[in-house]
Amino acid sequence: MKKLEILYRLFLSERVKKKSEKIIVLISIISFLLHLLLIVLNKLSIIDLNSFSKLFNNPIAAIYTPFSFILIYEVYLLVYYLPKSTSIYIGKQYEIISLIIIRRIFKDMSNLKFSENWFNEKYDLIFMYDLIAIIILFFLIYKFYKLNDDNNNYQKKDTNLSPEVLKFVQTKKNIATLLVPTLLCLSIYSLGKWIHESFFSITKLVYEFKDVNNIFFDDFFTILILVDVFLLLFSFLHSDKFSKVIRNSGFIISTIMLKLSFSTTGILNIILIVMSVVFGIIILAIHNKYERLNTKL
Repeated sequence: MKKLEILYRLFLSERVKKKSEKIIVLISIISFLLHLLLIVLNKLSIIDLNSFSKLFNNPIAAIYTPFSFILIYEVYLLVYYLPKSTSIYIGKQYEIISLIIIRRIFKDMSNLKFSENWFNEKYDLIFMYDLIAIIILFFLIYKFYKLNDDNNNYQKKDTNLSPEVLKFVQTKKNIATLLVPTLLCLSIYSLGKWIHESFFSITKLVYEFKDVNNIFFDDFFTILILVDVFLLLFSFLHSDKFSKVIRNSGFIISTIMLKLSFSTTGILNIILIVMSVVFGIIILAIHNKYERLNTKL
């Protein structure tokens, strides 16, 4: 356990978080410039990348790359907040799915077809759905954090935590510590698989490989579901309050809905994502009502 505590300070301390932020910003800028360079070389026919990906056809598509690294940092923040606040941890999931949609918008902007048949073009419609979804999600995430802040301001913080609660917090720290190398290995594997199947594979897997937007994050949300279930079960050791059980169970359902969205496309994909966030907001709002009711009793 002492080793995990050392690793926790090594991976998830405030100092490491600030340092990681600066590194990610630097990598994002460099990756953006490199992507632009590849697009220019492709346009000048110095290298041919058209057969590999549409991400090298338009300078707008270069924004896709730095956003990918920003998403990686958001994943790190999610793990960082896991031991500190369950609600913020869930909120980070919503932020990640929103950034995935924004990244998808930048990718699709380079392939838009402006014509009189706008509403008959599949990808143009998806682009419009994504724009509307971002506005809705931005507002919903604001409401989610507002509900969480209102509840924190209403409740009095108990500085004398029980041994059971302290043990639960330590468990979350241990899980967060183990998640860092797990997600790092998953990201390396996902990137390596995408590079191999996009640039080197000669089988039909090249054409069947899932959407580039879903790389890593499909498996990532599967891991989050497993973590959430484990934490729910472990939470019974320190609290059996009905409101807490329903809240944590509801958050798991919300995460599962986000996971399911990766297997859908078009309007169904957007509906699942928006519904998952709305469900999480309703669960948190009702939970807060329960907490206030219990405080008055």
